[in-house]
Amino acid sequence: MDFPINLSEYVAQKYDLQQTRLTDAQRQVLLNNIQIVRDSLVFFTALANVKGLGGHTGGAFDIVPELLIVDGFMKGSDTIHPVYFDEAGHRVAIQYMMAVLNGYQKPESLLHYREYDKGYYGHPERDEKNGIFFSSGRLGHLWSYVNGVAEAHPRKTVVMFGSDGSQMEGDDAEAARYAVARNLKVKILVDDNNVTIAGHPGTYMQGYDVAKTLQGHGLPTNVGDGEDVDALYARIQQALVADGPVALINKRLMAVGVAGIEGSPKGHDVIAVKLAVDYLNKKGLTKAVDVLQNFPVTKEKVTYLGSTPEMGKVRDDFGKVVCEILDTMESTADKVLVVDSDLEGSCGLHHIRKNHPEVYVHGGIMERNNYSVAAGFGSEAGRQGIFGTFAAFLEMVVSEITMARLNNANVLAHFSHSGIDDMADNTCHFGINNFFADNAVAENDLTRLYFPADVLQLRAMLKKIFYDQGLRFVFSTRSATPTLLDDQGKVLFGDGYNFQPGKDEIIREGNDGCIVSYGEMTYRCLDAVLQLREQGLNVGLINKSTLNVIDEEMIVKAGRSPFVLVVESQNTKTGLGVRYGTWLLERGLAPKYSCMGTSKIGHGGIVEQLPHQGLAVADIKKKILAMRG
Repeated sequence: MDFPINLSEYVAQKYDLQQTRLTDAQRQVLLNNIQIVRDSLVFFTALANVKGLGGHTGGAFDIVPELLIVDGFMKGSDTIHPVYFDEAGHRVAIQYMMAVLNGYQKPESLLHYREYDKGYYGHPERDEKNGIFFSSGRLGHLWSYVNGVAEAHPRKTVVMFGSDGSQMEGDDAEAARYAVARNLKVKILVDDNNVTIAGHPGTYMQGYDVAKTLQGHGLPTNVGDGEDVDALYARIQQALVADGPVALINKRLMAVGVAGIEGSPKGHDVIAVKLAVDYLNKKGLTKAVDVLQNFPVTKEKVTYLGSTPEMGKVRDDFGKVVCEILDTMESTADKVLVVDSDLEGSCGLHHIRKNHPEVYVHGGIMERNNYSVAAGFGSEAGRQGIFGTFAAFLEMVVSEITMARLNNANVLAHFSHSGIDDMADNTCHFGINNFFADNAVAENDLTRLYFPADVLQLRAMLKKIFYDQGLRFVFSTRSATPTLLDDQGKVLFGDGYNFQPGKDEIIREGNDGCIVSYGEMTYRCLDAVLQLREQGLNVGLINKSTLNVIDEEMIVKAGRSPFVLVVESQNTKTGLGVRYGTWLLERGLAPKYSCMGTSKIGHGGIVEQLPHQGLAVADIKKKILAMRG
């Protein structure tokens, strides 16, 4: 299939650094280029949506004018470092667009945005031969890195594209102060659209002003209209020739001119296909519309032995169950504080905001602060701090976790998007180091790590541990999971189930070997176990939903079997697998032992992430058979 928008009409420009304003001819070419790029972004991100891959349209759409102007200056002067550093990873579509326009990729490659093994991941990952020259990591993690690039190339000007969301992160405050102190030739172009995932910073974070914040660090700033290309060009030119660091704050509505998502948090994510069709029809791009409306999509419903065909999202039910607990309490505002980190819909906290707004805080994109706020609130007896974000961001709050523990805080933290299943954002967003939270000395430690296997186990778990003291971490996946069934075909964790912290659960008995698993790998392991039973192999399955507490009775049971296999999606270097073998040996138990987990760099996609790591049901079966001999 050919790319349905004619990219040959795009004309790369070169600007002289001393040229202070656009000529009429340059302006016309620039405006045409902006339209081509923006139309293309709408199209191929919407195509990813057709395929169920997501794609984040608005941020990339926003920064097209300033990026193309900077590109012109990069092509016109060798004094500007030729990389479009961007700290807002979800704007990655513009990086792939420029890789095509600069000749590193063919236009048709954009048709595979966010597909498995195509190199077009949800965040930029360094791939120089294909035109991507940096990895963005997570929000607010790039500016200090860019400062280092500027230190390495003192005669070059280095440009970074920022966002009002990224600028909330504390890392950026440190980076700004460093850039000023060292008078680095770093130019920051901030897309200030007053939109983050969960809302509008101007509403939920009174007093937050990007320009004033950067000015407070001593950084010269200039605020202007990001859609006024003449003024934008002049402001960028002045910033590039100025000595030292400069920040340009470009005001605009998110996805300006795109009906249905303009100025809305909906623009942060991928555009709805219908809205993209309406937009492209108005532009007369009928070939692109035809692709979106007629692209063949086949959806296969996969079912697993031992589980229901219906799926549920543990990450969403977290908020629902907390609401049920709050419904039974009096004076909730005195006892509970729920601090969101702009991911309420991803962590289920939006249910709490809607049903118990008296306990809810829009914390913005400030994970370190927000965890510590929850800890401070929960540092007195009878009070409970609740915190939520992605599991990948647990690595950012390890120090705050230690401080919370030193202050005897009571914090219930929900880290969604654990593991790698359904993770199109790829390696930088893998939640595979959850055991970093288990970093206390052993004496009197109340830290507990929990990873439920399905929504019913989560329900029983939360109602049991909600009032416990200390730090409790509940992990969930981005993907939905089925409900586990017992031997009789009844739900395993239904009525009558009593969750006991620290106790492992027998999912299936077996004397030919034992699998230990948890979370989203449990139902996959159960499928493998039941398939092998049809072949005469009777392997047991233990669900270890409390990750960091040894169940003495159950570990002896496992250790007396011919082999023990730990199956998880956590990092093979930091997960349960590297611990469980030691626990066995310490007790004089020496079965044949192995573990399976995440050990490879991601290659994109959604359902492909686990098979890529060798964690599909077929891989588990193969490993069991190899260990059985």
